[in-house]
Amino acid sequence: MSEPAPSPYLERLNLQQRRAVEHGVTLGVASPAGPLLVIAGAGSGKTNTLAHRVAHLIVNGADPRRMLLMTFSRRAAGEMARRIERIAGQVLGPSAAVMTDALTWAGTFHGIGARLLRDYAPEIGLDPAFSIHDREDSADLMNLVRHDLGFSATESRFPAKGTCLAIYSRCVNADIALEEALRTAYPWCAGWASELRQLFTAYVEAKQRQNVLDYDDLLLYWAQTMAEPSLAADIGGRFDHVLVDEYQDTNRLQASILTAMKPDGRGLTVVGDDAQSIYSFRAATVRNILDFPKLFSPPGAIVTLDQNYRSSQPILAASNAVIELASERFTKNLWTDRAATERPYLVAVRDEADQARYIVGQILANRETGQKLKQQAVLFRTSHHSGPLEVELTRRNIPFVKFGGLKFLDAAHVKDLLALLRFVQNPRDRVAGFRLMQLLPGVGPTSAQRVLDRMADAADPIGALLEASAPPRAGDDWQGFVDAIVALRAGGSGWPAEMEQARTWYEPHLARIHEDASIRTANLVQLEQIAAGYPSRERFLTELTLDPPDATSDQAGVPLRDEDYLILSTIHSAKGQEWKSVFVLNVVDGCIPSDLGTGSTPEIEEERRLLYVAMTRAKDNLHLVVPQRFFTHQQSATGDRHVYAARTRFIPSPLLKLFERVSWPIASPDSATPSAATRSVRVDIGARMRGMWR
Repeated sequence: MSEPAPSPYLERLNLQQRRAVEHGVTLGVASPAGPLLVIAGAGSGKTNTLAHRVAHLIVNGADPRRMLLMTFSRRAAGEMARRIERIAGQVLGPSAAVMTDALTWAGTFHGIGARLLRDYAPEIGLDPAFSIHDREDSADLMNLVRHDLGFSATESRFPAKGTCLAIYSRCVNADIALEEALRTAYPWCAGWASELRQLFTAYVEAKQRQNVLDYDDLLLYWAQTMAEPSLAADIGGRFDHVLVDEYQDTNRLQASILTAMKPDGRGLTVVGDDAQSIYSFRAATVRNILDFPKLFSPPGAIVTLDQNYRSSQPILAASNAVIELASERFTKNLWTDRAATERPYLVAVRDEADQARYIVGQILANRETGQKLKQQAVLFRTSHHSGPLEVELTRRNIPFVKFGGLKFLDAAHVKDLLALLRFVQNPRDRVAGFRLMQLLPGVGPTSAQRVLDRMADAADPIGALLEASAPPRAGDDWQGFVDAIVALRAGGSGWPAEMEQARTWYEPHLARIHEDASIRTANLVQLEQIAAGYPSRERFLTELTLDPPDATSDQAGVPLRDEDYLILSTIHSAKGQEWKSVFVLNVVDGCIPSDLGTGSTPEIEEERRLLYVAMTRAKDNLHLVVPQRFFTHQQSATGDRHVYAARTRFIPSPLLKLFERVSWPIASPDSATPSAATRSVRVDIGARMRGMWR
């Protein structure tokens, strides 16, 4: 490649961003340099900086085919690629698109892991046609194994399938022993350590028999592969530059993969913010980013991005003060050129009902001044915290979309159709087969298990399916099922046309099982449209499992795409987003921090970071709402009662000067609103009515 022209695109970067982009790059030379850690504060242009770094490497001669870019969603990788093309295009012109198209190793850790495992399957004893289970499928398989071992019939209640899978996942991703996982995260299960070890052994054996990997296996197998020096050298040698986004959200397994790929750190760039590490429930550890520079000799370079392009200065001042009290962090104080006088509001309300009324009133007032509903968001620590607000929004006919609830792929009818495709792809996938066969009238667990046992013992599982006797009560539906499997496996229709073929087989069963079949059919048509964006059934199943589309909660009706609607979101789901106005619910001890998040100093520190993440989503207006009391339903003789709450410990008295303190309602409540005395009385009228007939 000829020597590049001067780089006008760098002139739009601030000094620190430019230092990160140019690290180790001289004009026309982009050889792998020493390790780089970019500490990117909230709203500091992290994505823009990383995209500029990749583009700058390409412009200066780096081969995009030998670059590995890992993000935490496939959509983020796609957006990154588009930005890189725009930036590089300013120097390379039309050839930038060709160069960006060659950036084929861009995706999530799990997606990249799946690709590499298929590439190296023969060397590590894997069948490259393995299928991948999502969390629900993995829990179902865990349950089958749990039942086979007799643990579902124990005298005292054995942990449920979801808990068992969570314990297994914690051990894998945190790279810790079972006993440590039980002691630190699941102490109520500690008495079952021996049985859980037996269960996990049998679960691994079942996966291997069925040629399936679960979500955690994609990292575990990759890490185990990297433990073999020759394979680690070969995989690491495929990439000159490895760049990782959101490094604060990685777990120990992911960190071990990176250091095995680049032991000396040359060519390794990681970007993240220790102050936004909030995913320990997924085994992410803030230690990865805090300890990164010390892993190498000499230590990795650190560049800090602290100029914020999102929030007003008063919002940043309050946010900085909250995180400044953290016990350990990279020193960083966000600042901005956006001058403003309005401080964030700390709003005291009577209870959750008043909290909902206050927020709705503010949202509607903002809308009257021209601020769209979509430019406003209500954030909360846990999904159920938004219940009273959702009732009020519905009553006031305000449309909303809620993130952090049910996912699109968790819907039963979507999982049914995907199970059909997975069983066609891998007939040894017992969970998929078990689900499918029980869709047929007259086929129960015993009949399905009998057929699947026969298939498991056969060298040719499809041949065994053809020879299996039809369950006595299945009728013609059984032959239709077998014919559909054979036809889809033959692939005569080609991809993605076989999606329509699969839907045609499933629709009669959908109509029989679900009353709202027409609505669910629309979801399946949407799934078909998604499928058209993938080159093969294998890629579709793999990538959809690893990076499923978000779905919305629709208690107020599903808004049309071009409608205006309010955003409700858990704080975890809101990370990376921004809105003009942000309202944070229940900023009290017991909610933020959660009662469940105060067992240790690391847990409390993560809860502090959660509040910081919520506050730094706001651009212009921030309202932290503090209910004075909560109504709780008790099972004891004392009955229902009010519990009084205290402002979150993360905003101690010295920080109050940074907020506008408000009590609401300012005036007397509306006469139609029950008085405080009335609110304290709870009468179960339903119980009285039932008692009349006893």
